[in-house]
Amino acid sequence: MFIEVYLLIQVALIPVMVKEFQLSLLEASLVATIPSLASLLMNLPSGFLADRFSTSHLLSASMLIEGVAAFLVSQTQDFHTLVIGVSLMRISSPIYHISGLSQLSRLAEPEQMSRSVGFHNALGNIGTAGGLVTLTVFLSTLGWRWTYLFWALPIIVWGFVVLRSPALKIARPEKPRYRRTGLGRYGLILTSSLVLFLIVISIREVGATGASTFMTTFFVNGRGLSDSAASLIYSLGPFVGILGSLGGGYLGERLGAQKALGWTVLGCAFSLLAVSVVTHAYLLALMFSFYSIFNNAVWSPMNTTVANLTPSSERGLSYSIYFFTEGLVASVTPTLAAGFIELTDIWYIFPISVAFLFGSLIALQFLPRRIVENNL
Repeated sequence: MFIEVYLLIQVALIPVMVKEFQLSLLEASLVATIPSLASLLMNLPSGFLADRFSTSHLLSASMLIEGVAAFLVSQTQDFHTLVIGVSLMRISSPIYHISGLSQLSRLAEPEQMSRSVGFHNALGNIGTAGGLVTLTVFLSTLGWRWTYLFWALPIIVWGFVVLRSPALKIARPEKPRYRRTGLGRYGLILTSSLVLFLIVISIREVGATGASTFMTTFFVNGRGLSDSAASLIYSLGPFVGILGSLGGGYLGERLGAQKALGWTVLGCAFSLLAVSVVTHAYLLALMFSFYSIFNNAVWSPMNTTVANLTPSSERGLSYSIYFFTEGLVASVTPTLAAGFIELTDIWYIFPISVAFLFGSLIALQFLPRRIVENNL
């Protein structure tokens, strides 16, 4: 919950940053791109750390990094130091997600993995929603910097609580002996099915990131809403995302991770297209809520698929490769999308994003229909 508090705040603040720091849209996109690159660079080392160190130590470190960085952001007075502070905050995300999901995949029974990830993601949505709600309150009162300050202390305190948790000190499975292929542990992970799945999520990520990064900008510049109204509608996303996360876990358990992912991506495409054509604020809020439900539902089947395709003994490195691929795409997409928007109009990012979502759905059909858990 705490690790996701700031997830969407900097994206929601893009229209505010443009006005306060006198930036172009391309310059403002750096608040999404550079932190994503910082998070990207931490993915692979986080995977090695997750397979070697205590989960409690890694989760505690992620909390402390996030809390201290948030305090620094609350004190910044220029855009460059803001980007540096947010980048430090994003470093905490891969440290948490890779170690946390690795441990979760070991604790949950295979048939309960999808449901467990659904509950995990739902708590993350509660944190994201709380962050956006406090942003809406502080934007109209004390200023956006107080949002970062408000959450910094409880996050730091929770870092010390996690450090002492006995529930996180679970023994890891023994490492298997590698075949003499020259690839070692990578040969167990980088199967043809996993590589194809990484292609699927890369295409999907282009579509989802391109639209989501500039959603509040579209609300303000494309539909004429105020900054606070745009932030309020945007904050609906994590709230309804709680339902999406739980629904994604339920679908994954009932239909299987692959079919559940297909249906949720399809829902994302149609609801995102609806967001681009409606004009009234209440319809925008409704269609964006539908999009958020489907967009949050994809995480459970995607995370479950990674666990199904990889051995439990190498789960940390497996998730790091998955997050590295996803983060690489997410880090470059906002700047490319901003350049495209400045050459055309902000509305055109929506049909392009929808096209990429359909492209990922097509690529998903080439994944083997039956994926059996590889619990080596």
